[in-house]
Amino acid sequence: MALKKDGATKKVVNNKGAWTPEEDRNLAQYIEIHGPKKWETIAVKSGLNRCGKSCRLRWLNYLRPNIKRGNISVEEEELIIRLHKLLGNRWSLIAGRLPGRTDNEIKNYWNSHLGRKINHKGQKLESSSSQETRPQKTRDISQVNKEGTSDSGNSDINFDVNDFFDI
Repeated sequence: MALKKDGATKKVVNNKGAWTPEEDRNLAQYIEIHGPKKWETIAVKSGLNRCGKSCRLRWLNYLRPNIKRGNISVEEEELIIRLHKLLGNRWSLIAGRLPGRTDNEIKNYWNSHLGRKINHKGQKLESSSSQETRPQKTRDISQVNKEGTSDSGNSDINFDVNDFFDI
């Protein structure tokens, strides 16, 4: 922290916007020399006005040399779907089965492409089958009188409304 002329400390404000190519180069060069550890130290010593978490995420999701670039293939998509059925939203475990893909990339791909497609198909199947197999039981509340009995002649539905409230 830098000192002001009046002796008070000035808090360093971290950059929260998009990363610049210069920041990416600085981070990559520092990690190349010192390794990807102690992210708070990396953030300060590399000269970036970023927090350690931001540096770590930038490295892990964008700058690492072994990250696979480009569109997800049909084979990868099918594997993501199968693994998601098995593992659910455990993106890091799914990413472990797809070399070069990050958990963040797979999560984003699922949420923007696959999740809607899979859920849409599932809802169509579910809604059509549920209408065929399960009859809906609805009852109009206006059919219940003040004593809590039904005016429709169903004497087996008797209850006292006061049993449901602390009066």
